[in-house]
Amino acid sequence: MKKLILSATAVILAGAMPCAVHAASAASATYSRAELQSMIRAARTPQQFLILSGYFRARQMYFQQQAAAEKVEWERRSQNIVGIQAKYPRPVDSSRNRYEYFTYEASQMGTQADHFEGLASARQ
Repeated sequence: MKKLILSATAVILAGAMPCAVHAASAASATYSRAELQSMIRAARTPQQFLILSGYFRARQMYFQQQAAAEKVEWERRSQNIVGIQAKYPRPVDSSRNRYEYFTYEASQMGTQADHFEGLASARQ
């Protein structure tokens, strides 16, 4: 029964992917991890690969914006490291760690987007 439901869901998502082009291009689409994995498994056409690429590009831009905001916060916090703030973990350390996390995630999303763009161009 579970396999039937999963396969029906996969078929529905595969049929709905071309309709989702507009949502992905607007960069407002958010998918759960399960939906994203299902879309990746079901992707066969260049349009489906471009939808995935657009999603990962939007996520890359989001993480780049977060990294830029965190870099500003990191610089602000690094100007005042005295007294209680000098103890570990310092606020400047947490800002640096968040900045590094956001830049790492942005690079990962860029890699994924490049991969799906390459698959789309190879299929055309």
